[in-house]
Amino acid sequence: MAFDEVRLPARLAFGSTGGVERRTEVVTLGSGHERRSTPWSMGRRRYLIGAGLRSLDDMAELTAFFEARRGRLRGFRFRDFADFKSCAPGGVVSATDQVLGEGDGSRERFQLTKAYGDAVRVIAKPVAGSVHVAVDDEALAPGAFAVDAVTGEVVLGVAPEHGATVTAGFEFDTPVRFDADRIEITLESFGAGRLVAVPLIEVRV
Repeated sequence: MAFDEVRLPARLAFGSTGGVERRTEVVTLGSGHERRSTPWSMGRRRYLIGAGLRSLDDMAELTAFFEARRGRLRGFRFRDFADFKSCAPGGVVSATDQVLGEGDGSRERFQLTKAYGDAVRVIAKPVAGSVHVAVDDEALAPGAFAVDAVTGEVVLGVAPEHGATVTAGFEFDTPVRFDADRIEITLESFGAGRLVAVPLIEVRV
């Protein structure tokens, strides 16, 4: 899948709306009972951006970003300000925020994840330099582990002992793509205009 490791400039997303969608398949039986199932283990995020832009310069920058991604062709990073940390949006990232797994004496690789109740979301696009890791609540020095910013995989220098709990705290971006191949701008004055909201959709990477 074509993906560019660049983030949409935050100011171009001001005034955005968005949230999570699920896919639930409902079959109503002759008795009136229902059978419900879902093919998705996690929800998928959707956003509308650009509706709050008024400056023609900002619209030109968004258009350039859109062209560089070839419309819907190439994915990119997006900062969802309602959900971009391992902790609550107003909290401070801590190395004990999220449980990544347990050591077995030989395992050195752990995937960044974030729990939403019983559902677990794979975090594939951590922000470089934002990841903190701990083993049994003891924070590791930055040189004691490495993080792949493209996949979200954490590699420890020393495999944790059997039963040791590995945790992490981090900031992350949501991988998305444009969900339209068209941008529409209305000129309202010499320096200002109005942009029809541009849809984004989360992609699996």
